Amino acid sequence: MDSLFSMELEKRVGSAGVIAVLVIEDAADAVPLARALLKGGVTAMELTLRTPAALEALRRIRSQAPEMLAGVGTILTKEQVRDAVAARAELGVAPGYNPRIVEAARSAALPFAPGVATPSELEWALEQGCRILKFFPAEPAGGVSYLKSMNGPYAHLNLRYIPLGGLNPGNVRCWFEQPHVIAVGGSWIADKKQIAARNWDEVSRRAERARALLREVRG
Repeated sequence: MDSLFSMELEKRVGSAGVIAVLVIEDAADAVPLARALLKGGVTAMELTLRTPAALEALRRIRSQAPEMLAGVGTILTKEQVRDAVAARAELGVAPGYNPRIVEAARSAALPFAPGVATPSELEWALEQGCRILKFFPAEPAGGVSYLKSMNGPYAHLNLRYIPLGGLNPGNVRCWFEQPHVIAVGGSWIADKKQIAARNWDEVSRRAERARALLREVRG
């Protein structure tokens, strides 16, 4: 079965290296936030579907900051798959593995990375053509050492992971060092407090630090 990600999109995610994970309460903040991230060098984001403003935020970003790779996270229902596609999401992710959601994403031509935390979930995702997987919750599940062990029997398949959950400036370097990690997801780059305060300069600074760490490790 074909991968849900095109080669071009996989390259864009890998080039981004860092995905800002965002909870936006007010769609008016979406474009200034995207521009602050871009100023700091972060070119990919995951807008979580945890607030009513998320889809409108996505629409505004796709229209006014098209250089941002804008995806949707916390996709839990088939309806959300359809809504994400209608809002022009470039990719979707979920915290867990649900075969019905993966199939809905495939049917809607939405590049999709389900969440996995066990070999069994990984194998089910593989059967549906998933080759890029969200590893969640990354640190609580066992961190880098756990992912390396879990990936071991599948290393020949060249799977790629997006770890998220518990990552921060203090531990993200070790994740960047893993060749099977295509990008890391970070909610610390633009947290609720900074977004609520519209502290875009601080968001840019955090984005710059994340990119600097990435460059130190990967060049």
